[in-house]
Amino acid sequence: MNTDRIPDRSSVVIIGPSQRFLSGISYFTLRLSNSLADHFNVRVLLFRNMLPKILFPGWKRVGADLTEYNYRNDIRATEFLDWYNPLSWLCGAAEAGKGDVIILQWWTSSVAHMYLAISVLNIKKRPIIIEFHEIVDPMENSFIILRVYSKIMGSLIRRLATCDVVHSENDRQLISTHYRIDLEKVHVIPHGIYDQYKKTDRNIAKDRLQIREPNLILFFGLLRPYKGVKYLIKAFEQLPKHLIDETRLLIVGEAWEDQESRDLVERSTFKSHITLINRYVGDDEVPTYFSAADMLVLPYTRASQSGVAHIGMAFGIPIIASRVGGLEESLGKYAGSYFVEPGDPEQLADTLKKTLPEKKLYEVPEVLRWDVIAGQWSELIKSLLNDK
Repeated sequence: MNTDRIPDRSSVVIIGPSQRFLSGISYFTLRLSNSLADHFNVRVLLFRNMLPKILFPGWKRVGADLTEYNYRNDIRATEFLDWYNPLSWLCGAAEAGKGDVIILQWWTSSVAHMYLAISVLNIKKRPIIIEFHEIVDPMENSFIILRVYSKIMGSLIRRLATCDVVHSENDRQLISTHYRIDLEKVHVIPHGIYDQYKKTDRNIAKDRLQIREPNLILFFGLLRPYKGVKYLIKAFEQLPKHLIDETRLLIVGEAWEDQESRDLVERSTFKSHITLINRYVGDDEVPTYFSAADMLVLPYTRASQSGVAHIGMAFGIPIIASRVGGLEESLGKYAGSYFVEPGDPEQLADTLKKTLPEKKLYEVPEVLRWDVIAGQWSELIKSLLNDK
């Protein structure tokens, strides 16, 4: 590829959620921006308001100061895009037009109207890249009005995009089929590792959590039906009695829609060995939970990717995950990965029995480090600028 005509410091505008609505996508936007700043001048446009706050399941923590991690000093990051304010979309389009390339973070159709406005007002015809974190949001897909809205709006935006980025070959095939996008327009760039957390000694971390059992199985993340927590609870109950007596199942995450899993914990015969922490966990607590864990379990019934998996890999702990979507592909690069069929508590219980006593730690795959990820993004961006 000939990149001789590309300026040394082209500018990239990245648009995504701010830390006000702190989530995995917020962190991803931040990590991608900081990494690309080694290659380009980076400007970040953030959503100040994405929905009427009351519609957000975690609305009580919106705007709370939950992370110390922030954008680099050489990155200009501003919050001004509002879900309900067309003037902010116009300002966003004007700011985006100052960049050489525009990157839109896509994980929900609730931001579609803002992205459409910015794309339509892309008067200078800057290359637009849509990075898909979810091909289809499970909650949106369950309501016909949202499903139709997402399909129509998404179709309009994708017509205006130059290309798309996904995190796995599985998602590349899925997005091409689901949205009828030419495969040549869809590029695979892996999800980078979440290594921003400092590790703590395992025994110290367990003491902080007041866990006395020698084994700790961790589930971490929002509780939603497709996360498959109920299968993990059922698998735990199928472990040999002596192993259950030596093990704590720790389920950590804000429950949004998964009442069934909460009920299973309450009714479990082994409730005394199960702890459910039903709240959002801030950055200051994350290292304690992952440092204490002997095993991370992701029993999802569907998934494109998992930010939680990328935290687990950064801590080097074994990960048992369902063989679904792009999750298997990304974790396949990690030597500490074990895979089970989704919705199969018996197989999950067998895998737990075999792997829990090993107590191994594993190296982070080099291909998932952010400098490598940024290099792949740099090649894609430069190729788009060369084709203009």
